[in-house]
Amino acid sequence: MVKNIMEFQHVSKQYDDNVVLRDISFEIEAGKFYTLLGPSGSGKTTILRLIAGFDHPSSGKIYFDGKQINDIPANQRQVNTVFQDYALFPHMNVAENVAFGLQIKGVKKAEIKQRVKEALHLVQLDGYGDREITAMSGGQRQRVAIARAIVNKPKVLLLDEALSALDHKLRVQMQTELRQLQRRLGITFIFVTHDQEEALAMSDQIMIINDGKIQQSGTPVDIYDEPLNHFVADFIGESNIVPGIMKKDYVVSINGQDFDCVDAGMKPNEKVEVVIRPEDLDITTVEKGKLVGTVETQLFRGVDYQITVIDQRNHKWKINSIHKTKVGAKVGITFDPEDIHVMRYNESEEDFDARLDSYEEGD
Repeated sequence: MVKNIMEFQHVSKQYDDNVVLRDISFEIEAGKFYTLLGPSGSGKTTILRLIAGFDHPSSGKIYFDGKQINDIPANQRQVNTVFQDYALFPHMNVAENVAFGLQIKGVKKAEIKQRVKEALHLVQLDGYGDREITAMSGGQRQRVAIARAIVNKPKVLLLDEALSALDHKLRVQMQTELRQLQRRLGITFIFVTHDQEEALAMSDQIMIINDGKIQQSGTPVDIYDEPLNHFVADFIGESNIVPGIMKKDYVVSINGQDFDCVDAGMKPNEKVEVVIRPEDLDITTVEKGKLVGTVETQLFRGVDYQITVIDQRNHKWKINSIHKTKVGAKVGITFDPEDIHVMRYNESEEDFDARLDSYEEGD
C-alpha cells in the first residue's frame, strides 16, 4: 500500500496584501523524488518553507505522517533543508559542519563520529573530514551540505535551488548523483527549481507552480506529453501552440483542416488550443504533407536541425529534425494523431479531472 508522508489541504499563504499561495492541495508519497517547478515568484519556495516550518499557513492544514503540523516548530520536524548557498560554516572543517546538528541535539561523541563517517560515505566524500570548507570545490560543498542534512536521518529532505550555483557540466553530474543518492537512502526528496530540463531528468513526480497555484502535477512523461494548459505547454520544453476547434471526439480542426486525434470529452465545435511538440513533426514532400509551408530558417544544433516553416496561413511551425532541408524550400509537414494534444483554454488540473470523470461516467 502506498503511504503518504505529507499532505496539504486547502493551504493558502499571504504576506500582508500579497497572496503567495492560493488554496492548494496535494499529497506527497514516501520515498519518491518530487520537484516543485515554476518561474521566480510562483510560490514554490514558500511551499518548501511551510514544509520546513520556517513559515506557517494563513489558512488550511498541513499533515506529516498523518499528524497536523501547522504549529510544530521547525526544529521538531523530521525534515532537513539544503539551501541554495549551502549555509556552511567556513570556520569549521567538513566533519565539524556535518556534525553540528547532532552536537546541538546532544548526541554522544562516539555516535556522532560514526554517523558523520556514514554520511560522508553516502555523498562520496570518504576521507574529507579534516578538509577545510574554503578548500572545497562547489560540487564538494554541495555534497557536504547534503551530508549535514542526511546525518540527522530526516524522513524528508528539502533542496532549495541546490544546484543553481554550479556550472553546467558539474550541475548535470550532480543531478545524476542526487538521484542515485535518493534511491540509496529511500527517503523523500522535495526539490525546488526553475530549470525545466533539471526537473524532467531527476523527478518521479513534478508539480508545476504558477501564480500561487498548482497548474499540473504528474510524472515527467505525463507533464511533457500531456500538458493541461497553455502555461504548462509553453513552460515545459518547446511547443507549437495553435488555435483549433474540437469538431467532435477524436477530431480537431487546425487551420481549417480536420485531423484525427486522441482527445475527447469536449463540446462539439468548442474552441481549443492544440499542442504539437517540435520533435513530433516531420518534414516530407508537399504531396505527402498534412500541412504545407516554406522553410524560413534552419539552425544546426549538433544532434539535429531546428527548422522554422511558415504555413499557408502564415503560422510558424518549429520542427526538430535529423534531416537537413533548404531555406526557401516548399515542404510538407506531417504528424500522427498521437502527436496532437488538445487543451481547453486555461483549464486547471481540477477542471481536467472533473471533465475526465464526467466523460468516463457518460461512457
